[in-house]
Amino acid sequence: MRYAIYFAPPADDPLSQTASRWLGRDAFTGAHFGPPEIAGLDTGLQHALTADPRRYGFHGTLKAPFELAEGRSEEELLNIFECFAADLEPFEIPEIVLHQLGPFFALVPSAPSDELQDLAEDAVHRFDPFRAPLSDADFARRKPEALPERQRRYLREWGYPYVFEEFQFHLTLTGPVPAETSSVMRAALESTFAEHIGKPLHVTSVALFVEPERGAPFTVRSLLPLGSDTQRKIA
Repeated sequence: MRYAIYFAPPADDPLSQTASRWLGRDAFTGAHFGPPEIAGLDTGLQHALTADPRRYGFHGTLKAPFELAEGRSEEELLNIFECFAADLEPFEIPEIVLHQLGPFFALVPSAPSDELQDLAEDAVHRFDPFRAPLSDADFARRKPEALPERQRRYLREWGYPYVFEEFQFHLTLTGPVPAETSSVMRAALESTFAEHIGKPLHVTSVALFVEPERGAPFTVRSLLPLGSDTQRKIA
């Protein structure tokens, strides 16, 4: 079993609902949806190219998936997660845009956000004591030989190469897209997420996701609104 600390909008947020339909699965309920019919994009291809983010659920990574360290329990993790959310205040990213990160498409902030950076750094530090060391297989899966020195060091020390200065917040919408399909995919995403691209993103909640066993779909274990006066909600 693995856990992850993610940003995710509430289940009833329009962005969550649009993303769930696009990916073909709702990480809150586990419900599956057929591929959307989009002009110019084959539904079978769309379904195949969203397979990876569909398993993980719609999210932005704050603390990458980890197994619990020896002596730690889910109950203890949930308690600390509640404190983590209570210590934070909601904030707004002024604008999100569609961007291609290598072969992947994602929604990203149009400009750096200090508040978002602080949130991610806090999550990395706060939850690392719960993280079991990476297995040799998990370390090798990250292809450390291909990483720059700092990312390789972060992978060894924090279990994930893209933390601190290397962190780049993104809401993943596809797996790797072949170059010959990129223009069609971009057009499909621009149409599907038209109501959200170029608009603010309200960071008002954080989520604890769980992967019951390796390769299983991630689901929302707990979604908490930010702020000291909020009440705990277990999904």
